[in-house]
Amino acid sequence: MTKPVDDKDAERHRAKMAKRKAVQDEEVAGKQVEKGLLIVHTGTGKGKSTAAFGLALRMLGRGKRVGVVQFIKGAWHSAERDALEKFGDQVSWHSMGEGFTWETQDLARDVAAATRAWEKAQELMADPSFALVILDELNIALRYDYLPLDQVVAMLNARRPDLHVIVTGRNAKQPLIDAADLVTEMTLVKHHFAAGVKAQEGIEF
Repeated sequence: MTKPVDDKDAERHRAKMAKRKAVQDEEVAGKQVEKGLLIVHTGTGKGKSTAAFGLALRMLGRGKRVGVVQFIKGAWHSAERDALEKFGDQVSWHSMGEGFTWETQDLARDVAAATRAWEKAQELMADPSFALVILDELNIALRYDYLPLDQVVAMLNARRPDLHVIVTGRNAKQPLIDAADLVTEMTLVKHHFAAGVKAQEGIEF
């Protein structure tokens, strides 16, 4: 049963929220810069790529084009790809990885795949028709030194001013974090894998 709201409590709440709104409105009014963002999703928790694809949907809903380059997961079937490609030419998706390093067990092959993926990433970033480019698991390629970190960060910094780029993957390198406008670290609190639950359709893939 809903507890009745006391008139005095209601008035205190209204005054508190009015004060909070005034502070919030003043803060928002002070933000005048509009620019392409470099966004990094990292950390041990689940949801880094998922969050990036959520932003892709937001961009698509605004009628803008989105490019995706997958650096590691290319060997996997991606339901996200199936869904986003239903937007037709608004999405350009490139799965160019061959699986994690413990699966390929071939350093030269991994480096070659990452190099091809980075070349495609640069191509998409240079195309003015794209508003957002997602570099999925680029952090993994950088962690294992498949690509030269300094060159990658320099190219990301040199992107056109209106382009948003999202980089995902664990263990983001500090120079990339320093260059980013927004960094979110997903923290693992609890994971169903530990209880023996396998990867499931619609959740992991």
